[in-house]
Amino acid sequence: MGTQEAGLSDEESPKGEVDRVEVREATEVDGALVGAMARLIPQLSSSNPPPDAVALEAIVSSDASVLLVAIDPAATGEAAILGSMTLVLFRIPTGLRAWIEDVVVDEGARGRGVGEALNRAAIERARRQGATTVDLTSRPSRVVANRLYQRLGFQERSTNVYRLGL
Repeated sequence: MGTQEAGLSDEESPKGEVDRVEVREATEVDGALVGAMARLIPQLSSSNPPPDAVALEAIVSSDASVLLVAIDPAATGEAAILGSMTLVLFRIPTGLRAWIEDVVVDEGARGRGVGEALNRAAIERARRQGATTVDLTSRPSRVVANRLYQRLGFQERSTNVYRLGL
């Protein structure tokens, strides 16, 4: 998997152990990335299938999306990918918008700071690109994720989110 360095994070686990997690931008699609997404996406959504190599290629080659992956530097191949998220950056008349989408951490890696490392890397990337805010949505049932977002400084907005099925 081709990657570019997006940030490093040493995270302390709830047990007091420090885990090393590297966050990188996926820049190429290979079997490890396809396999990791096949493992991760069902943990995020049961209504959408995992992206195949063609769909992943469209994501990593898009100017609007940045696919970030959290890597365990002590592991190799698909097993090294502990989580992922997509940072979407797009221009509108009022400025550069940044959205965090599809954050997922492997069940076996939760509690190791992977989600925090991914979010911090995305926030920093958005800041460097010139965004002044970062938005995301999270279901209320994702209690741990919502606590993380609040701890990182995200504030709940009083807004309506609408969706139209196509």
